[in-house]
Amino acid sequence: MRHTATIAVESSKSSLVKPMPAKVAFNTSRVSPWLTSLLYPLGHYIVLPFHFGKIEITGQEHLPKDGPVILAPTHRSRWDALMMPYSTGQMVTGRDLRFMVTADEVKGLQGWFIRHLGGFAVDIKHPAISSLRYGVELLLDKQMLVIFPEGGIFQDGEVHPIKPGLARLAIQAELSKPGLGVKIVPMSIRYRPRIPRWGSQVKIAIGAPISVADYTNGGGGKKEARLLTAELEMALKNLDESC
Repeated sequence: MRHTATIAVESSKSSLVKPMPAKVAFNTSRVSPWLTSLLYPLGHYIVLPFHFGKIEITGQEHLPKDGPVILAPTHRSRWDALMMPYSTGQMVTGRDLRFMVTADEVKGLQGWFIRHLGGFAVDIKHPAISSLRYGVELLLDKQMLVIFPEGGIFQDGEVHPIKPGLARLAIQAELSKPGLGVKIVPMSIRYRPRIPRWGSQVKIAIGAPISVADYTNGGGGKKEARLLTAELEMALKNLDESC
């Protein structure tokens, strides 16, 4: 996978979204147990240990073992798509990861693999409400999503401004079912050197979860979404500095 995407859905009303039904009309992906049981151990035990000199992970105690979760890591390389299962997936939490990806990535053979590994697409040029609904449905089903909140790969060593789509998606899910308990987990992934090569070192820092319910008391409007986005961005910067 190259990178994941965020979505931007505007609302002209004071409330960010209206509560949505728990089920929507269709699925866009699924997790294939036989495929994940083959590919993830391959990456975990062979590909990543062979390619990288050292992979250091801190903060795994912050990972929720159940409930709806959005993992929100910085995005520094295509290797991040393997680092996420390595540091947070089945072998750590017993949970499958549902990656939000760009629409261009779910074409052809690559798209088949992505969809059967749980990835689902968003057209960032023409974001459709169906993509937003599917992300909400996954959270209502208490699954673990991966959304790279910067919206692209950046290798300059800086945390870039967070796109608003993640906060809007999280708040919409929480409003759809009050008491759902959506959590956002900030993560920092850093490579040394910044552009990874054979023998590079990797540091992955996992921060304390952010409770989305804290940002719905005022109706879950644009103000709350901005505040949630700001808290996530600050958490990412703090984690990145600690790596």
